[in-house]
Amino acid sequence: MITEQEMERATMARVTWRLLPFLLLLYIISWLDRVNVGFAKLQMNEDLGLSDTMYGFGAGIFFLAYAACEIPSNLLLVRYGARIWIARIMITWGLISAGMMFVQGEWSFYFMRVLLGAAEAGFLPGIVYYLSQWFPRAHRAKAVSWFMIGIPLSIVFGGPLSGWLLGFDGHLGLHGWQWMFLVEGLPAVLLGFVVLGFLTEKPADARWLTAEQRTWLSGRIEAEHNAAVAQHGVSLRQALAHPTVWMLAVIMFCCQTGSYGLTLWVPTIVKGLSGYTDLQVGLFSAIPYIAAAIGMVLIGRSSDRTGERFLHVAVPSAIGALGFVATGMISAPMAAMVALSVAAVGDYATRGPFWALPGRFLSGSSAAAGIALINAMGAVGGFIGPYAVGYLKDTTGSFRSPLYLLAGILMAGAVLTLFLRKSSVLATTKD
Repeated sequence: MITEQEMERATMARVTWRLLPFLLLLYIISWLDRVNVGFAKLQMNEDLGLSDTMYGFGAGIFFLAYAACEIPSNLLLVRYGARIWIARIMITWGLISAGMMFVQGEWSFYFMRVLLGAAEAGFLPGIVYYLSQWFPRAHRAKAVSWFMIGIPLSIVFGGPLSGWLLGFDGHLGLHGWQWMFLVEGLPAVLLGFVVLGFLTEKPADARWLTAEQRTWLSGRIEAEHNAAVAQHGVSLRQALAHPTVWMLAVIMFCCQTGSYGLTLWVPTIVKGLSGYTDLQVGLFSAIPYIAAAIGMVLIGRSSDRTGERFLHVAVPSAIGALGFVATGMISAPMAAMVALSVAAVGDYATRGPFWALPGRFLSGSSAAAGIALINAMGAVGGFIGPYAVGYLKDTTGSFRSPLYLLAGILMAGAVLTLFLRKSSVLATTKD
């Protein structure tokens, strides 16, 4: 007779290996299409006559469109199913990302970034919601962390790829940045069609699980859903006005302001520190994100093992803030790269533990809406971070002030997380 523990171990191992590698690939492609504009800047600004402020505004305006469409997109995902809606998101964003090659100047750059943000809206919260339908709470931080290492891995692989594609400048009459947008946009379209045939909507439909495993996992997820409803009973409307949801949203704003302010400017920062070629910049830009990928997995695993979430968000955030400060103070390239790595680890390692929090008191459509609202606020940070960095860089002529600003915002997120630990409904709700 198989024990409950043995059933859990076997089922979750199969679910993990079936879903997470594929979802990780999708997220790598998502972030590659989102941040390759940082590498395009190395050529595009001069070709199109864009200032740092114009670039920062265009890079960031993506996130305003993303935020505006986030909640409706996630509610439509619940209505039509993750498989169909995620495929729709990927196909449309891939086509628009490839279409960035046709940008002619400031206003067409802004227009295409707005379209891209609207097309991609709902992808991350949709995946987080989808994972909550497959992974019980005790496994969720590690699952989200493994999925979200797509963020640093997209830079690890995408940085050198983007630098190499920039080297095609002049081939067939196209600029290097045009080749980069074209080549890196098409995989999203192809994978969107793969999603339709590969993703399984819910555990009860999983033919790749045994009947006993389907029954066990469906029962476990349903029991946790019912427990959340019984303990908190948060409706969709209440979720959108819930103080804890808004506090989580502000914390995510702080984290995302730091991460996007870093990611969309790393190639320029590395170029300024080193004077490397575009390919070398791509290679060296990967270093902080290799460290971040390792940190995300270790922190997520530690959070699941201990069941603690808040300190696993607050402490890395504070460490990341110190990394930003150190980067602004250091001029030696290798030492600055170490500081950038510390900043990247501290900021990105928060994601797994953080996204395990909403499922403690939200379920069903309220979870979809609450997660989307939280991520929408993070997307606003995606606008503020790049734009503030570009504006302060133009104003001061240095990256020091922008990096100090990012450090202060990330430290504010750490303080708010500690406050939430003592004051919210989450303080008394355990995994």
